[in-house]
Amino acid sequence: MENREHPIAAQELAAWGVSFEGKQPQEVLAASIERYGPKIVLACSFGAEDVVLLDMVHRINPSVPLFYLDTEFFFPETYALRDRVIAHYRLQPQQVIQMKSLLTPERQAAQHGEALWTRHPDQCCELRKVEPLIRVLKGFDAWITGIRRDQSSTRANAKLIEWDQKFQLAKVNPLAAWTWEDVWTYIRVHEVPYNELHDRSYPSIGCTYCTSPVNLGDDPRAGRWKNFTKTECGLHKAS
Repeated sequence: MENREHPIAAQELAAWGVSFEGKQPQEVLAASIERYGPKIVLACSFGAEDVVLLDMVHRINPSVPLFYLDTEFFFPETYALRDRVIAHYRLQPQQVIQMKSLLTPERQAAQHGEALWTRHPDQCCELRKVEPLIRVLKGFDAWITGIRRDQSSTRANAKLIEWDQKFQLAKVNPLAAWTWEDVWTYIRVHEVPYNELHDRSYPSIGCTYCTSPVNLGDDPRAGRWKNFTKTECGLHKAS
């Protein structure tokens, strides 16, 4: 992948991001949207953090597009939320970018064997998430994500704004300093539509085959890839 950012520019971007520490996510979003204009996009998996960001972005600049990586293994509740969100915010078709793997589930099974996720979950994520992400991000200069520092040890050092070396564009993480409680306070105060699976012990929601409910007090991501040491799908792992 072509390196589009000079190291000095990347350092300047990091310093700019540090300047927002202690400020509200809306300030991070507004400044990033102003800086990157039509070349910024919201990554939306329809989790709690993502619907919060969608609501914030809609209030700042409703023309900002979103994309979602449709693995074709979503829960029915996730697809239902997608439709509710589109209706609630009156999103236009061109604002909602659906990205799928180059392989249908049937072709993936034919080429790599049935239930790849039970044997090689990293490969499955690469095919159904990472490769489509690479394709969609090529059209943008910055992407907005819902990662938070307290989600996992792999995200503990996330910056509010940083250069994404893996995908070669700016990465904006407005909720990096927020807690799970902050996210849900916002959802309740602003009556943001959310995935009903959250009410059934699913704090982190991915594909049906790789997501399980968690027990009270467990790590919020404990239900992802439950029988593996895997904790990330590859979208937010350094290359």
